[in-house]
Amino acid sequence: MATIRNLKIKSATCKRIIKELHSYEKEVEREAAKTADMKEKGADPYDLKQQENVLAESRMMIPDCRKRLEASLADLKGTLAELEESNQKDAPEILEAQSTLAEVEQLFHTTEA
Repeated sequence: MATIRNLKIKSATCKRIIKELHSYEKEVEREAAKTADMKEKGADPYDLKQQENVLAESRMMIPDCRKRLEASLADLKGTLAELEESNQKDAPEILEAQSTLAEVEQLFHTTEA
């Protein structure tokens, strides 16, 4: 049985993962710029290799975040559907969850296009 509390938790989880995803994307941009700058300045090969490893690690986190976001989105959809079936459609938490759901789906549509 889904509860409003579970719905709030699942909504917050989706929002947190979206924040993480944006953070990793910014980190990749920052690290890529730093790596390019190091290459341009002719940095020590060891330092350059370490920086490339940092960049690769950051890039690996983005697909992981996406998988976690897809899983939490599925959980949120299931909980939301259960609560809507039990005639609790007017609760503010449900409206909040629907807006979170739309935000996540829009994020997936913009990155796929």
